[in-house]
Amino acid sequence: MAIEIITIPDLGGADSVEVIELCVSVGDSVEQEESLVVLESDKASMDVPSPFDGAVVKYLVAEGDTVKVGDAIAEVETAASEAIAEKTVEEVVEEAPAEPVPVEAAVEAPQAAAVSETSEQIALVPDIGSDDKVELIEISVSVGDQVEEGDTLVVLESDKATMDVPSTLTGTVKAFIAKEGDKLATGDQVALIEVTSSAQAVVEAPAPTAQVEPAKAADPAPAPSPAVTAAPAATAAVSNDSSDVYAGPSVRLLARELGVDLGQVAGTGPRSRIQKDDVNNFVKTALKSGGNGGSASASGAGIPQVPAVDFSQFGEIETVKLSKIQKITADNMQRNWLNVPHVTQFDDADITELEVFRKSLKLEGEKKGIKVTPVAFIIKAAAAALAANPEFNRSLAGDGENYVQKHYINIGMAVDTPRGLVVPVIKDADKKGIWEISEDVITMATLAREGKLKPSDMQGGCFTISSLGAIGGNGFTPIVNSPEVGILGVSKSQMKPVWDGSDFQPKLMLPLALSYDHRVINGGDAGRFMTYLVKVLSDIRHMTL
Repeated sequence: MAIEIITIPDLGGADSVEVIELCVSVGDSVEQEESLVVLESDKASMDVPSPFDGAVVKYLVAEGDTVKVGDAIAEVETAASEAIAEKTVEEVVEEAPAEPVPVEAAVEAPQAAAVSETSEQIALVPDIGSDDKVELIEISVSVGDQVEEGDTLVVLESDKATMDVPSTLTGTVKAFIAKEGDKLATGDQVALIEVTSSAQAVVEAPAPTAQVEPAKAADPAPAPSPAVTAAPAATAAVSNDSSDVYAGPSVRLLARELGVDLGQVAGTGPRSRIQKDDVNNFVKTALKSGGNGGSASASGAGIPQVPAVDFSQFGEIETVKLSKIQKITADNMQRNWLNVPHVTQFDDADITELEVFRKSLKLEGEKKGIKVTPVAFIIKAAAAALAANPEFNRSLAGDGENYVQKHYINIGMAVDTPRGLVVPVIKDADKKGIWEISEDVITMATLAREGKLKPSDMQGGCFTISSLGAIGGNGFTPIVNSPEVGILGVSKSQMKPVWDGSDFQPKLMLPLALSYDHRVINGGDAGRFMTYLVKVLSDIRHMTL
């Protein structure tokens, strides 16, 4: 046994890099070319492999440390077989036992005399079908990585296509001659690769003689050559552990940036190597399918999941199952927030005169059996604003190439119920008066709280109003109820001093927050909609025009 110090190899031009992962635990066995640590620079990540078989005695660095070429990173206890593998044929013959050797030992003795020869060769750009130089856009492996013939070394890009430059050699990458951004042509040098070839020395073993006593154990086999240790990399793609998959540093960096588990990505490169396109296609598929089954607790592709917390360690807790409505609401809100680029515009409407008029309807409302609330006026005003600004009465088509213009106006109103938030829809709000809308509001709110709404009562909305009413608050940013493109958040009205040009007058001001889908609505559209809405609420006579 011997203790070997593992150091940082050539970093390909990087001055210093960060240690981002320790791949093997202290005391664990490690095979030749198995990653000990993962380093990361500003441009790429790279694995530092063990040059020996053995066991990790201790790490000389920790995650987060900054290291440079030549720095010691770990102590590895190597097996005695390595010392035997390095002996010459003559030394093996001289150390042969004088007494008769068992037949089994005689057969295996020549194998201990394996001699490895290494040479450094240069990988070149193969025929790319043109004499023009093309740009090197990606280095697919790191210095120190083990590559096999056919593995992608670098990726080139012309005006028309991208192409992989495969290695024509099997060995260890010692250095890259070309770097990202270089222009290369057929025959240009790409990388320096150390190629290892193994030769078997034939040793004449003494003729075996009959023995009664049991044969002694054969000498350990020599350490595997790099050509052998590269094999596990080709099969690693079947593992669910991202650290074991067959992928280059640039692909691993992309996966970390997007929050993708490489263990779930199918590789389409040589020997199932994962390419950047494989990661991008995995993300696109996850987004189309809603990501992780669309559950509220799952994060969309590229969005890190919130780690689970054992709250019982802080005190007494109770786990309560979400109602069906709460789970549906959570799913919808997450989907809408991830898919809709939200913008929110704020304004205050002077509803002083509106409130005087509404209160004057109280006696007539009692006779009709209808209570007129501010929500009825807000729904009527929103319907008028939609008619005057049809941009808000659209939905983006599923193909992303068109939008659907609606020629009907249905207004949804968010209702808080013991089971969760629901949004019944007031149909044809633009064609109804305040009394009819008020009756619909009372009916829908009652059905919602009693859990008696039908699916048809909550379908067909063009625009949604979410009112906090008497709950309070100065404002909030509501989430668009996709496929609608706009939602109005209404907070509690307050008396405020408003300058009329000569003096401050007490006015009842209603805070409004208009959130909209910026894919369909621009800032000008939103400004015109909000200005019209504020005008109508400030003077309800405009609703009759």
